[in-house]
Amino acid sequence: MAQRPITLNERPIVAREAYGLAAGFMLASAAHLLRLPLWLGALISVVVFWRLYLAHRNLTSPGKWLLGLVAFAAAGGILIEYRTLLGRDAGVALLVVMLALKLLETRTLRDGILLGFLGFFLLVTNFLFSQTITTALYMLGCAWLLIVVLIGMQFTGTWPGWRQPARRAALLLVQALPLMLVLFLLFPRIQGPLWGLPQDSHAGLSGLSDNMSPGSLNSLILSDAVAFRAEFRGRIPEASALYWRGPVLWDYDGRTWTAPRFVFNATDLPAGEPVVEYTVTVEPHNKRWLFALEMPMQRPPRAVATRDMQLLSTTPVRSRMRYNMTSQLQATYGADDSENVLNRALQLPQGFNPRALKHAQQLRQKYRDNRQLIDAVLNDFRNENFVYTLSPPLLGEHAVDEFLFDTRRGFCEHYASAFTVLMRAAGIPARVVTGYQGGQVNPVSDYILIRQADAHAWTEVWIAGTGWIRVDPTAAVSPARVERGIASALPRSDELPMFVRGDFELLQRMRLTWDSVTYTWNQWVLGYNPERQRQFLANLGFSDATWQKLAVLLFVFAGLAVLTGALFAFRDLRGARNDIVRAAYDRFCRKLARGGLPRHPSEGPLVYARRASQWKPEAAPAIETITQRYVTLRYGTGASEQDARELERSVSRFAV
Repeated sequence: MAQRPITLNERPIVAREAYGLAAGFMLASAAHLLRLPLWLGALISVVVFWRLYLAHRNLTSPGKWLLGLVAFAAAGGILIEYRTLLGRDAGVALLVVMLALKLLETRTLRDGILLGFLGFFLLVTNFLFSQTITTALYMLGCAWLLIVVLIGMQFTGTWPGWRQPARRAALLLVQALPLMLVLFLLFPRIQGPLWGLPQDSHAGLSGLSDNMSPGSLNSLILSDAVAFRAEFRGRIPEASALYWRGPVLWDYDGRTWTAPRFVFNATDLPAGEPVVEYTVTVEPHNKRWLFALEMPMQRPPRAVATRDMQLLSTTPVRSRMRYNMTSQLQATYGADDSENVLNRALQLPQGFNPRALKHAQQLRQKYRDNRQLIDAVLNDFRNENFVYTLSPPLLGEHAVDEFLFDTRRGFCEHYASAFTVLMRAAGIPARVVTGYQGGQVNPVSDYILIRQADAHAWTEVWIAGTGWIRVDPTAAVSPARVERGIASALPRSDELPMFVRGDFELLQRMRLTWDSVTYTWNQWVLGYNPERQRQFLANLGFSDATWQKLAVLLFVFAGLAVLTGALFAFRDLRGARNDIVRAAYDRFCRKLARGGLPRHPSEGPLVYARRASQWKPEAAPAIETITQRYVTLRYGTGASEQDARELERSVSRFAV
């Protein structure tokens, strides 16, 4: 009676398969473990080592009641830690714990295969946290390992070692590349992420705020995180002209400047010949403002321009955004602003900074011309004992008074705030503009890298007959700040990120090279949005590509990609037929068939050899020798080409 085949639910997991599954799970969850609370990481590690111990000792898994108790306790701990079981962070934590417990209870081949495929799902969740090149390479390595483990669980005979499954897994990944490329290029793109997540998916994003108080920009200055990148068409302007306009702050309460809650769209933007044309790629910051050189001459897609020349996206910038811009670097605007607008730019709170107000009134009595008064204040900043520093002393209730007349040590927000207060007190409409100034030219790819450390604040004043003009009081105190960057302006005693300082030239060069690679990745992979897909299809001749045409193109090219992979697979099969070991054994079987003993399709080599030896006892030694050599060469390890040639000669000598 034929033996009943063992099902997936009956075949137990052996130790090497348990080790492979544990390695695949740990590698797939390694990045998550760095983000999880310490107690949760410890629990997962204990569960994994417990499973390895059971595999090493060939012991059975714990009962379901214990697993259920641990799962319930872990879920409760996650609920306490995150205050929810939903969302990105809590959901991924729960998934990692549940897969660890699934690893612990894995006993059969079916459980192992299921856990392997769940590992791919866990792997994809890494993209919820990061979409960098390193993350993609890390996930590719994890996917390869999971495929190796899944292939390794399919061997039922002599175990050939992990090298053979590793080669097959690599080959499968290579064969999948054409289909992957087709899906990437032709699958319909949607704007924004494919999944919707609660607000925690945007937690930790850094950037400018809609308010400013003394010391508020310091946290940004200490960060070398990228704010955005700009690629110019033509010559890059001088650093002193690179004022990247962001939130405009109108309202002052004696300490903090804030942007208005309601803004009005601009009817017209500066006109004329553009001075510079460039492309901006903004990193996500979860706010609405976009950045452009003063003054912008156009609105990016899905964005508006306000009357104070802010560029605002219609939705918060929660994913990388790329847009083309043109600007006039010396343009003015707002010469016809209404009296209500100008009155708002003159308001000051009652009871604050009496010395500054008195000083402004004295300046007004001395200088009747607004431009002369502005120059006088700038000369005071330039010639008096003012110091540009990242670590100024703390200021009290009358912050501007203490800064102007006592400490005289401050950062850009101190100078912009004090200058704006003096202008308003002297009857000159003024407001604070925040954004970024300068940037680092990347010589590898010839674009400008603007970091959070380049955050800056300056002032706009209104001059009759001209409109709003930029005045940067920081430039009067420290010209190096706007000409050569913040690192040149601050003393060595002030703390700055290493790469902002520019020390260690070799490391700096390596960092810029890597950023260039990252920028290319962002543009051509992460930046492949619906607009870029339409442009790509238009270049192929499909300028009016609807979703129906996209579906047809997708199926056609996906079919071609699958066919290409099938051709490679058939070539491998053809190579297998041409293998001298297999070819020699096939010739041996044909000789026996011609003698009257054909081999049954379901008959293995050893069974066939026993039947042939009983049928032809005088040829039994030769039959057994040939069969044993074939089995050793085909399913064993360490065989050489000389052994294969010896099998071929034995078959040639064999005769029925």
